[in-house]
Amino acid sequence: MHRITEKVVLSENIVKTVFEAPEIARKRRAGQFVILMIDDRGERIPLTIVDSDPVQGTLTIIYQVVGKTTYELSQLEPGDAIRHVLGPLGHPTEIEGIGTAVCVGGGVGIGVVYPIAKALKEKGTRVISIIGARTKKMLILEEESRSVSDELHVTTDDGSYGYHGFVSDVLRDLIATGTKIDRVFAIGPVPMMRVVANVTRPHGIKTIVSLNPIMVDGTGMCGACRVNVGGRTKFTCVDGPEFDGHEVDFGLLTSRLQMYAEQEQKARELCRCGNHDR
Repeated sequence: MHRITEKVVLSENIVKTVFEAPEIARKRRAGQFVILMIDDRGERIPLTIVDSDPVQGTLTIIYQVVGKTTYELSQLEPGDAIRHVLGPLGHPTEIEGIGTAVCVGGGVGIGVVYPIAKALKEKGTRVISIIGARTKKMLILEEESRSVSDELHVTTDDGSYGYHGFVSDVLRDLIATGTKIDRVFAIGPVPMMRVVANVTRPHGIKTIVSLNPIMVDGTGMCGACRVNVGGRTKFTCVDGPEFDGHEVDFGLLTSRLQMYAEQEQKARELCRCGNHDR
């Protein structure tokens, strides 16, 4: 059992939860994730580790309420417990020897790119962060991102805060003005990562994306998390979650992510109505 110590609603449908997992907290590195089950009957869902406190023995996750399981997770309060947590899983982010990195986060992906920016900064890398959301109300971790960045750019799709436009627009402007960029880390909605990869490809700037497809066991045995990278099948849980964005087949990834979108929505609505077993 993993007791919840803190819960914060960051914005509409985006929640931060801190819970006890001492062994994982001691071993976890930036870019890794956990698979958790709320109870013995629940589904297994992958969530990136946003932060950890080895002294307190806690992990921090940030997630968007989309389906039944994330809805149920969002209903847990401090003192409640998560039944099973497996991790840390996945390869840690490669952060050595990078002079200047641009960390691009969109929506809930800001919570995923933040620990990468933090780890890069601790290694002495110059960090330029670009974070964006649809509206100001949906923007998360602005101050946290600022604290680990040499330069921070904030965008909103509707212009309600910061730059009126997309994170990819700011990145395009940085490249156009001659900003030295050794590597880009882009994490967020699939369309955003795809656009960022297309922006950097002509300039030969290595671009890393973090993929979170359908995932079940986290060991590579079930094959549910397969993606196509460089024309080869990869399993995100053991080969990723980070890959070269210039080699990812985003079309295939998008179609696979949409496979159960309708079922997720129905399950969430049934759960909200109290029909947990239907």
